[in-house]
Amino acid sequence: MDSTKHLVLSLLLTLLVSIIGTTGYMMIEGWDLLDSMYMTIITLTTVGYGEVHSVSRAGRIFTMLLVFFGVGFCLYIAGAMVQFMVEGRIRDILGRRNLDKKIGRLKNHYIVCGYGRIGKMLCKNLMIKKDFDLIVIENNKDLIPVMEEDGVLYLPSDAGDEENLIKAGIKTAKGLVAVLATDADNVFLVLSARQLNPHLFITARASRNESKSKLLAAGANNVVSPYDIGAISMAQRILRPTVTSFLDLAFAEQRKDIKMEEIPVSSSSGIINIMLKDSGIRQKYNLIIIAIKKQDGNMLFNPSFETKIQAGDTVIAVGEDANLQKLEKILQP
Repeated sequence: MDSTKHLVLSLLLTLLVSIIGTTGYMMIEGWDLLDSMYMTIITLTTVGYGEVHSVSRAGRIFTMLLVFFGVGFCLYIAGAMVQFMVEGRIRDILGRRNLDKKIGRLKNHYIVCGYGRIGKMLCKNLMIKKDFDLIVIENNKDLIPVMEEDGVLYLPSDAGDEENLIKAGIKTAKGLVAVLATDADNVFLVLSARQLNPHLFITARASRNESKSKLLAAGANNVVSPYDIGAISMAQRILRPTVTSFLDLAFAEQRKDIKMEEIPVSSSSGIINIMLKDSGIRQKYNLIIIAIKKQDGNMLFNPSFETKIQAGDTVIAVGEDANLQKLEKILQP
């Protein structure tokens, strides 16, 4: 039986025995409620303070029965309370230890610092991809039940502490997202993260425009202002409603008939140095190549059919989810 249910059952049984004992003394001895309750409690707890009044023969028999059954119930509830406290503590320790083991095995993962409204929504969207590993650092203890319910790996610690960043695996992480409450906290976090891992890709949130330059100077690769993005998105929905509707469909995870994906090209791919018209991507997979990002960062929009795919490129394609997965196997065998 679950320790919590065990404890609740024990308390209910003890209350039942107390009621029976109090009612018995009132009926057998004719005592008032307070005296009957007092006699029941000192009998069940075996403190031996002495009888309130002289007890009749029937009352003595009832007292012996109350001691026999009542003391057993008291021992039972004591055991239930100990079990509840010990098992709960052990469960917390084991749960935290399992989380720490999972965190220790992470490689090429992302560290999300902050689990407020933006951090929570960010993790929700990132976790859609099953092979995407991330860990959250959040020092607000009230958010621990929320993170556990959402099923994210987390450290209930201060993200600005370098020891916590190291514990989160920043040395082997692929990227870090700074979405703490204030821009000052994010600037300090970016500085610490950049010192610990010079090659880390860092994305930071800026609440004010004047903070963007500070975050970039601190070492952030990308600075995002949720307010600016929200305003731009609203404007585009007014100016280009059809385009934004298409993009919403392309980025919606629940849609399988149309999806937009970016796929890096591995050096072991079989279509390296082959022109798009000969690659069979359009013919075999019915996919549209929107753009190709080259290794030097240049973006080729609407590449011609004579464009060759090179190792290190990133192909941006649109089509059915199943066909995109087939293309990924070709580009990353």
